[in-house]
Amino acid sequence: MEVYLVDGTYELFRHYYALPSARDAGGREVAAVRGVLSSVLGMIKGGATHIGVATDHVIESFRNELWPDYKTSEGVEPDLLAQFPLLEAALSAAGVVVWPMVEFEADDALAAAAAAATRDARIERVVICTPDKDLAQCVSGNRIVQLNRRTRVTIDEAGVIQKYGVLPASIPDYLALVGDSADGYPGLAGWGAKSSAAVLARFVHLEAIPEDCREWHVNVASAGALAATLRQHWDEAILFRTLATLRTDIPLFDDIDQLRWNGPRPEYDAIAANLDAAVTETKRSIARASGALSERSVRSR
Repeated sequence: MEVYLVDGTYELFRHYYALPSARDAGGREVAAVRGVLSSVLGMIKGGATHIGVATDHVIESFRNELWPDYKTSEGVEPDLLAQFPLLEAALSAAGVVVWPMVEFEADDALAAAAAAATRDARIERVVICTPDKDLAQCVSGNRIVQLNRRTRVTIDEAGVIQKYGVLPASIPDYLALVGDSADGYPGLAGWGAKSSAAVLARFVHLEAIPEDCREWHVNVASAGALAATLRQHWDEAILFRTLATLRTDIPLFDDIDQLRWNGPRPEYDAIAANLDAAVTETKRSIARASGALSERSVRSR
């Protein structure tokens, strides 16, 4: 049995910028909702039986209290932000489990769901559907993998090591050093991807890195400067690692069977009809979205 965990926020952003505008009878922009819904239902039609979608119902989270420059909704298109509740309602009506996050982030929900799913011996594989490098920390052997649905590339633990140069367990430490511009924290000056990977490949976590670079026995340039920077900005490094560490203690479901798709709810027909009737800019996008939204296509598996 496999479980698919989808980053709804990423999918909504991706479809918003990939699809032409489409507005429903009330004038609301719905193209991204239509695209994500069609995509998720396509996964079900393709054989996915257990699926959960996490969204950032509110972009801000507890991390904004820890670091004032952490990502916010500032600058996000209003037509995009307004589609989050629409997407959550549409997916729920389609019978898909949705976790709209407020205090935490969608990434936290994906991490928590993956951890919970693997506690069930029936689960052979958990597929986390997002290219977000934060989620690489959740990858475990071949049982928890990360899938970029756009490129169709799946990464297991060996793939994480090949891509980042460190174990999945070191990803938060790695991000603390190199920073994450998408999330709004800078990392430590001088610590690039290569130097961070080389040091963490040997020591795994920040606390294990000796203060004296002569004890590193790692081939990195300007090791003395890197060691000095880490000493001087230790508190920031620990803070950045906290920002990068995903929460796995969020209760999302009691039993994996709660993620099984059992068909759409009665209210789905009206929502699908509204989305299908949305006026889009090109006939091509209508053809792309149409057909995946009707109850008939949802039920045909």
